[in-house]
Amino acid sequence: MDGETLHEVAIRTAMGLPAVAETQPFGEGAFVYKVVGKMFVMTSELRGVPIVNLKCAPPHGAALVRDNDEITPGWHMNKQHWITLSPGGGIDETLVEDLVANAYELVVAGLPRAKRPIDPLRRTQGG
Repeated sequence: MDGETLHEVAIRTAMGLPAVAETQPFGEGAFVYKVVGKMFVMTSELRGVPIVNLKCAPPHGAALVRDNDEITPGWHMNKQHWITLSPGGGIDETLVEDLVANAYELVVAGLPRAKRPIDPLRRTQGG
């Protein structure tokens, strides 16, 4: 997957989820996607190459980093809880969609029940 497509898929997937807002708290060129004020995805560039940072459970993130050349510990993020996707042959649309949805569900699960836009265990709206 090329960098432009990587960004497009991540953004489309993030914005298709309930209660998501796009922000730019880190300035021009870095777009942050939040659910109820909590960040779960960021698109930006590293040395001119489009990248996507995603929240990820530590064991899952470690396995992804171990098994995929295009996935590294989160750039400028907590390396235990974030991963970075870079363009390359090992990244496809389904993987990006799944990782964005997983990042969203991790954040939602950590919200107080009354603030959750979906039930993360059932993937349904309403808390």
